[in-house]
Amino acid sequence: MDKLIITAAVCGSVPTREQNPNVPYTPEEIAEEALRCWRAGASVAHIHVRDPRTGAPDFKRAYFAEVVERVRGASDMLINLTTSGFNIRAENVDEARLMPVDLGPDLCSLDVGSLNFRGRVFVNPPGWVDAATERMRQRGVKPELETFDLGHIRQAKDLIERDLLDAPPYFQLCLGIPWGAPGDLETLVAMTSRLPRGCQWSTLGVGARQIPVTTHAMLEGGHVRVGFEDNLYLSRGVLAKSNAQFVERTVEIARQVQREVATCAVARSILGIPGSR
Repeated sequence: MDKLIITAAVCGSVPTREQNPNVPYTPEEIAEEALRCWRAGASVAHIHVRDPRTGAPDFKRAYFAEVVERVRGASDMLINLTTSGFNIRAENVDEARLMPVDLGPDLCSLDVGSLNFRGRVFVNPPGWVDAATERMRQRGVKPELETFDLGHIRQAKDLIERDLLDAPPYFQLCLGIPWGAPGDLETLVAMTSRLPRGCQWSTLGVGARQIPVTTHAMLEGGHVRVGFEDNLYLSRGVLAKSNAQFVERTVEIARQVQREVATCAVARSILGIPGSR
């Protein structure tokens, strides 16, 4: 069984300081949260950016670039930048959302398939998925295949069959997000049973489903994602003070189930990502 890769999703685009005053907004705060997670045992940081003043979702190149520079300047952590176009307002959204790929991250999220999401439709048409896959390959960026339902796995497998992805393909199974796949173990088993041989996979569980989903993934050889993007509470009624608390808890659970945690160098090897940029 491979060593455990822990991804820290440090702010996402939804949580606010009204919900938890510790949610980072500025590029400096986001980078510092990522580095706290690195020191706690995470090897990957999944990055969204915010308007530093209001905390509203943002997609400015300068904000992403500052986070990348700060994290790389202080660690060997792998950087995973979002390409979600859900909050982008631009003339050409399809092209605008690929901007982070050009910043040279180690990975970028690649949302495979569309779904109803927060009262709207999160649109990821097949043509855009193909174009994003090709752009990432050209730039040497590993796609993290974000799958919210079984049909998304089918679409990702089609990418593999058409030789659009370098080995090993890396899946992120997103559970408990309305209106995607439920955050329960039955669904996790159903999704992992349909993954292609030779792939690497990680999973996340939203809110109270985080611990059972990620713990089961550890036992089954998968990797895990934790952090404020998916959960604001360390326990019932207790707000987390930092993303690092989720990482620390994950490291302790991994120790209890005898799953060794991957260093950044080991995570690169597992995912087939070349040495630090």
